[in-house]
Amino acid sequence: MVRTSSRPTAARAVWSRDFALFFAARAVARLGDTMLPVALAAGLLQHGYGAGAVGLAMAATAAAFAALVVFGGVLADRFSTRKLMIGADLVRLGTQALAAVLFFSGHVVLWQICAIGFANGVAGAVFQPGVASTVPRLASDVQGANGAIRVAESAAQLAGPAVAGLLVGFASPGGVFAAHATTYAVSALCLLLLRLPPLAPGSRAVSGRGRKAFRADLAEGWRQFRARRWLWSVIAVWCVYMIAVWGPTVPLVATEVVGEHGPRAYGLVNSALGAGTVVGGLLALRLRPVRMLRAGAIALVGFAAFPASVGAGLGLPAMAAGAAVAGAGMSFWGVMWATSVQTQVPPDVLNRIHAYDVAGSLAMMPVGQALAGPAASVLGADRVLLVAGATSFAVCAAVLLIPAVRGLVRVEAATAGSGGALAPAGAEPSRTPTG
Repeated sequence: MVRTSSRPTAARAVWSRDFALFFAARAVARLGDTMLPVALAAGLLQHGYGAGAVGLAMAATAAAFAALVVFGGVLADRFSTRKLMIGADLVRLGTQALAAVLFFSGHVVLWQICAIGFANGVAGAVFQPGVASTVPRLASDVQGANGAIRVAESAAQLAGPAVAGLLVGFASPGGVFAAHATTYAVSALCLLLLRLPPLAPGSRAVSGRGRKAFRADLAEGWRQFRARRWLWSVIAVWCVYMIAVWGPTVPLVATEVVGEHGPRAYGLVNSALGAGTVVGGLLALRLRPVRMLRAGAIALVGFAAFPASVGAGLGLPAMAAGAAVAGAGMSFWGVMWATSVQTQVPPDVLNRIHAYDVAGSLAMMPVGQALAGPAASVLGADRVLLVAGATSFAVCAAVLLIPAVRGLVRVEAATAGSGGALAPAGAEPSRTPTG
């Protein structure tokens, strides 16, 4: 049984003017991001390009983001995260507005769309690391803040493709790109109005005339990352998860459900997955486990229901239910993980460590997606999905078998048990893990 902390609800301060602005920025930007795949697919197909071109355009963004997000973490620890995020939003406002002009004019060249996507990926790599350090500066209840943001992003993910489909139908793909550009304008405006509290003295990694070299900051971030066993061990296990579970699940579920039940059924399954992520975020707002990663890993077991239900050839209601359970488990894990990183890592290296976290988490996903097709041709898509479901159990078990992970105590509990002093971020808890 998972024990929860008894910290009074009144002390869990989340909502304020500034957090509401940040919340709105994240929700609106997520809405735009989920509209983009529909716009790219519809727009490029209308102009005579195939599925390969759509994949290439999407890969340009993903490759730039994955390759540069670590460097974005160094920048976020050296300079104002708010200004960097505003700048990144303004860059993406410009690139998506340019894409809208190209699609409205009918002059669509693939290399230009890929170049725009690459610029978006670079801007995203600059933006994303600052998110980690902004949340704990705006809300004393970090878990509650992460849960609220997760619910908003999940709701946006549900609505985004539908909104994009309507815009494509009533306007054109260019209209979707124009709407996407607008979401970045709204995000930039919210961040411009945001007022972050000042950093504590000494919490800025580098400042003034004594700045370290950029490469030294990068190396220091890596050293801090490696010094926390609970952190790097989860990322190592997550690489396996991306290759064997998440990577093959996404494309193979699509092909299996569409092939057997049609595109509407796939839309229903995706909606169930999104609804589950909303439920997981709401649960994360309510439940306060003392050992957050242990609770998150237990919840993540539920993801196995998604690939397993499709691989077993169950009916549409069972597949939708499996998707909902999977979404709830993944969302709850995400909040537990983000909160652990944001509360256990010192502010002066948080952006860099978050960047290593993001890069490591995403690095193996394309590998899993690329291997899905060959594996399905040899074993069959249904068997690959069943293996993915079984591997999901194994990955969660592996996470729970790591003492540094299952025994990591949330910051409030560590504070209460140590006379008010925070436990070291990478330290093993002295208490034996109990129910």
